Amino acid sequence: MRTITAQVHSPTLETVQMVEETIRAAKEVINVAELKRRLPRQVNHYTLKAILRYLQSSGKIEFTPDGVVWIFVPKEDLRTILS
Repeated sequence: MRTITAQVHSPTLETVQMVEETIRAAKEVINVAELKRRLPRQVNHYTLKAILRYLQSSGKIEFTPDGVVWIFVPKEDLRTILS
């Protein structure tokens, strides 16, 4: 009998930060294919999907029909905007 195991994709902090910075620097909606092209190094597709799920659940990005966009505003910037 053969057992099928699911592959777990646990990104490193460095990889998460690299993806965050690439999306933030885009300053526009970009699709996943474009995001992959803009990354400084290759990231496994399933690892990238795990990172994007994390970033969305933490309120840093939003998915649109056209791709992903950075939406997070740091508290320091919020104070400036609100004053």
